[in-house]
Amino acid sequence: MTICDLALTMTPGLGVKGTVHLLECFGSADEIFAATLEEIVARAALREDVARRIVRREGMRAAEREAEYCRRHDIRMVASTDEEYPPLLRLTSDYPHVLYVRGNVGALKLRTLSMVGTREISPSGHTLCDRLVGELACRIPDLCIVSGLAYGVDAACHRAALACGARTVAVVANALPDVTPAPHRQLAEQIVAEGGAIVSELHSQTRQNGAFFLARNRIVAAMSQGLVVVESPAAGGSLATAAMADGYDRTVMALPGRATDMVSRGTNNLIRNHKARLVMTADDIIEDMMWDTSATAAPAGNAGSGITLSAAEATLLACFTEGEIDRDRLADASGLAPGELSQLLMELEMKGAVRVLPGRRYEKV
Repeated sequence: MTICDLALTMTPGLGVKGTVHLLECFGSADEIFAATLEEIVARAALREDVARRIVRREGMRAAEREAEYCRRHDIRMVASTDEEYPPLLRLTSDYPHVLYVRGNVGALKLRTLSMVGTREISPSGHTLCDRLVGELACRIPDLCIVSGLAYGVDAACHRAALACGARTVAVVANALPDVTPAPHRQLAEQIVAEGGAIVSELHSQTRQNGAFFLARNRIVAAMSQGLVVVESPAAGGSLATAAMADGYDRTVMALPGRATDMVSRGTNNLIRNHKARLVMTADDIIEDMMWDTSATAAPAGNAGSGITLSAAEATLLACFTEGEIDRDRLADASGLAPGELSQLLMELEMKGAVRVLPGRRYEKV
């Protein structure tokens, strides 16, 4: 993470997708700022006025102010080119280049599961959150529950994780160290104290206008290989998050409810329309996520000393026959479905067997 990473995200006229495109073309923010106007326009096909702002380093002063702000408030900045960045989030086409984090940055790379739902949670929904998260925590030692810190299901899932000793990450739609909604500040502090993290893509100089919740939801959807919708009415933000997760090739799961329950209309429709897998227990989630809960795994002869891989991971690693390989060629070589490929790549990166490079490319370590 360098000051150039911050300056890139704070350059006027350069949005999230433009930043991702530039990183794919140049590899790093430092390389982008080292390029000439002509190189930026030619290689990235960027508008000349935006390229000129980069060359003039118009975002640098704001970046320096932001770096000082983060130091004062104990906020960690993580760039997409950093090892600590969530590996699955980096695979999307609209990932935020810089994340602002309070708490344990290492929680972002645990075995994450996103859980969302209605703000008008029912008593049954509370029970389901407690039971599912508790059962998962018993089976998955490195479990981390990701949600949005909102009222209802989000808060219930965070609290369920804290109650059973699992890590949890809250993605908020405001600049840190504040949280939204404000009454959940104490919950946020407990999340940080218990080894979890509060995450935002918004810097302190962002003009708050209430329009960032949908963008926040894409991060919740992208950070995990699977998303569980606990309860949802026929329309709502959790259904939009489920659609985003599906667009990212994530495994979307939903808990069924009674046909007469308004808070289950959305989840029942997801299942009925084959937009989500029906799950009722932690075992269902583990099966759909294809998580290996066995104590032993097959040794990986080429992955380096001390690393053990499952049979599926070792098979995928054997597809790395050259120095660097992109995601599309890995999919062709392995024959894996997009969701399974993403999960196995994340597992290999967490075990130190592969390294993620800019431009959705991978390298065997």
